[in-house]
Amino acid sequence: MFKVILKSISYRNDKKKQGYPFQLPLFQSLETLHFRKPITILVGENGTGKSTLLKAIADQAGSVRINRSEEEDSDLPSLSKQLKLTWSVKTKKGFFLTAEDFANFVRRAAEMKETARKELENIEVEYKNKSAYAKSLASLPHNRTLHELQELYNDGLEFRSHGERFLDFFQSRFRPNGLYILDEPEVPLSPMKQLSFISILKEMEQQNAQFIIATHSPILMAYPGAEIVNIDSLPPAPTSYEDLEHVQITKTFLDNPERYLRHL
Repeated sequence: MFKVILKSISYRNDKKKQGYPFQLPLFQSLETLHFRKPITILVGENGTGKSTLLKAIADQAGSVRINRSEEEDSDLPSLSKQLKLTWSVKTKKGFFLTAEDFANFVRRAAEMKETARKELENIEVEYKNKSAYAKSLASLPHNRTLHELQELYNDGLEFRSHGERFLDFFQSRFRPNGLYILDEPEVPLSPMKQLSFISILKEMEQQNAQFIIATHSPILMAYPGAEIVNIDSLPPAPTSYEDLEHVQITKTFLDNPERYLRHL
């Protein structure tokens, strides 16, 4: 039977903390958020603080962040210190990933591969009249880079569609018994790829992985057995799939698109 890795977070509201993000209604009302299922899905409108909360949880948990963007939230360390995390078994396995971070990572991996190849070409010229041993030593770090990228991503993430890159990356970096914190993973995924992603999550769930996911996707929200937490509720509270505004609007729109579009 699955036992959650991260059991809960508690937020200490320091009245001395002013400005963004401390004055968001989410953080003004948040006390304790429990995680009872392998998959917890956070749902809410843009600007409610979902992404900020995930970043703070990941920061306080010491999660690996995949290629964070250069512009980081200056208040993040201060916010994460206000969180108390309660663990069943603390783990360093897993990572925190945003769609933007993933795009940056793909670019960086392609640059690393190209740099390694160019260095190997230069070594062929520079070490032309030197021993094979000397050439081998000079080539070693660059060959290692190419080998590691090949082992993880085969021919390279840059040669696949954005959605395929994301799924390949996710499967290659997964380890059992890890905590995975994901911010809007649906961004690079088509509806069909979102279904593939759900299938991957189900496989990982069987290997005792825990996920905390912020999403706007009604497809991901429908994950079987997930606990959905509505961030728009103050304080945040579990809710049913059918009661989500995202789901209701999507259903009524698909039933009668003209009803919405004629008013635009």
